[in-house]
Amino acid sequence: MTPIEGLSAADLAIDRELADIALGYRFLLDVTPVNLVDARHRFLDRGTPPEFRYRPLEDDVDVVASRLAKVDIHVVQDATLAHVLLAKHREVGLQIEMLRCRGSTDFRPLSTELYGAVSPILLAAAEQLLDEIRVPNDEGPSVDAAMFARLAAAEVDRYRQALPELDVKIEVRDDGTGIMVTNGDLLIASSATVPASRVNALLQHEVGTHVVTFVNGTHQPLHLLAAGLAGYEETQEGLAVLAEHMVGGLSATRLRQVAARTVAVHQMVEGASFADVHRALTGYGVRRVSAFTIAARVFRSGGLTKDAIYLRGLIDLMAHLTAGGNLEVLWLGKMALADAPLVEQLMTRGLLHEPVLRPRYLDDPAAQARLRQAGEVTSLVDLIGDPQ
Repeated sequence: MTPIEGLSAADLAIDRELADIALGYRFLLDVTPVNLVDARHRFLDRGTPPEFRYRPLEDDVDVVASRLAKVDIHVVQDATLAHVLLAKHREVGLQIEMLRCRGSTDFRPLSTELYGAVSPILLAAAEQLLDEIRVPNDEGPSVDAAMFARLAAAEVDRYRQALPELDVKIEVRDDGTGIMVTNGDLLIASSATVPASRVNALLQHEVGTHVVTFVNGTHQPLHLLAAGLAGYEETQEGLAVLAEHMVGGLSATRLRQVAARTVAVHQMVEGASFADVHRALTGYGVRRVSAFTIAARVFRSGGLTKDAIYLRGLIDLMAHLTAGGNLEVLWLGKMALADAPLVEQLMTRGLLHEPVLRPRYLDDPAAQARLRQAGEVTSLVDLIGDPQ
């Protein structure tokens, strides 16, 4: 790549190196237990507290940390780029240290430093949602992992009409849990099931948001927009949940789940045991299996506070829309809402390209109507279902 006007070759080299380090490990996969199904059966059938096991780390954390230490952000000449690179350098350092401390009591404080805890305002919002949203009946038939993988592959193929070289790996894995996108690839646990009524919403969450923004980031001159600017996950998850609303698929069960995750994070940080959190969630009407899954997500690796960012990110985006903001810059790559003005500056300076992909649902008039509605509602409860 030739230097971009306004950015030196040295600055671009540091961007590429830091992005390469950040994309060289799969953090979320590495902190997720591989024995969740067995642990769930033991807990629900016998009351045995779960003892989680983890896959071996693919990379030596000391080697990665040494490589990161050699990235000298202070020599970056462009002030805007230096700002985002410095924040990302710190974030990667925290994640590396978390991997080093996986499964220990040192993990949770690092997680709180990275993702934050649950503020009183956020906790009140979560508890209000759990109180106000009626516990729904069964969501109907579900599709299994293999079927969801086929539907996801068909969704990716639709994007290949705009970008024929699009390369997205879709894996059904026996050592995973749930469904996640990591470094642009869609990983589906072989045990995962998705309510048929939620399939399109989840496709737009994972493919239409997480995959699309990753791919757009890979096509930007600044590679860090693929790895994600510091703090990007909160906005990404809020954007992905908002996408579920835009396609008319944000169900009562899903919004309760987002709220329940937030409450579980708070209780874990406050010192509640796994059993205590599970009991509290079932007291809110969460089914026993779902309550186990939420508690396991929160207690994995020693205490992961990440699950509070879904509700926080959604609330922040709703406030952004209410204030007259739009989402356009967020499609350029992975970034925090707070960094959107900096990214817009880079775009204005000609340092970034228009996105190569746009979420397909943005072309749907009904989705645009729901997006406008999101900027007008006074309660998240109003996002449930389809107002059309």
